[in-house]
Amino acid sequence: MVLKTLSDLKGIVAGGPRKKLIVAAAQDQHSLGAVIRAWQDSIVEPILVGDQENIRNICAANNYNIDGLTIINEPDTEAAVQTSVKMVSNRQGDILMKGKVGTSSLLKSVLNKEWGLRTGNLLSHFALFEVETYPKVIAVTDVAMNIAPNLQDKIAIINNSVSCLIKLGYRMPKVAVLGAVEMVNENMEATLDAALLSKMNQRDQIKNCIIDGPLAFDNAVSYESAQHKGIRSEVAGDTDLLLMPDIEVGNVLYKSLVFFAKAKVASVILGARVPIVLTSRSDSEQAKYDSILLSAAASK
Repeated sequence: MVLKTLSDLKGIVAGGPRKKLIVAAAQDQHSLGAVIRAWQDSIVEPILVGDQENIRNICAANNYNIDGLTIINEPDTEAAVQTSVKMVSNRQGDILMKGKVGTSSLLKSVLNKEWGLRTGNLLSHFALFEVETYPKVIAVTDVAMNIAPNLQDKIAIINNSVSCLIKLGYRMPKVAVLGAVEMVNENMEATLDAALLSKMNQRDQIKNCIIDGPLAFDNAVSYESAQHKGIRSEVAGDTDLLLMPDIEVGNVLYKSLVFFAKAKVASVILGARVPIVLTSRSDSEQAKYDSILLSAAASK
């Protein structure tokens, strides 16, 4: 199975058991709108942790019906985050979601050595994009967590992402390791890493996917470009997952797709004990809803 649109995510999770979703500092309008919609669609069973008065005021102002919804009153943001993470750590939640709180504050609690959500795996950001000019959904990693991943980090990021894609129904996802050029250049570390990752995949050191690289962005997403440059590859032009060389490239691509290409996006943090919905403050309610669906599928 390959996802054609983000709406296909709903088909993956619909009809299954509701996932328990813990929202940290839930007093955020777009987050609440997305959560309540997912609740009404029988995808999640939310627990809202935060300023109860503020939460109720936002819901009243936007005609959100929250009758029967669990709210844990914790007006202090840091305390709300700690309560949320501890609840997930105690197996009271299947998904953690960021509300009106900074990313660094949430991750500080997630990485707490006593009651956080560490697993020993590297945490990484995974995003799915629906772009009009590409025939299927395309995944991008990592654009928000790992600043300058080394080779071992990139292996962990690929493994996190491939595991998620398999849960979404992919059998052998095609992974393009991006560089500025498609040739190995000893002065460009990204191309050296890409060649090593590709060879490691061929030797079954990285499993359950097909990796090729280095590939420039145009070769990764365009058959015509790959053919024009004489690139023979199972991945080029048919990529399922783009592996970024560093966070700057990833962040620029992410925002270019959203703001220039008007792409739809869903994203999640992988590698913790549960998926984490860690969307940007600028993300729309629809993006947060789709991210909840993605997280529900990833928590299988």
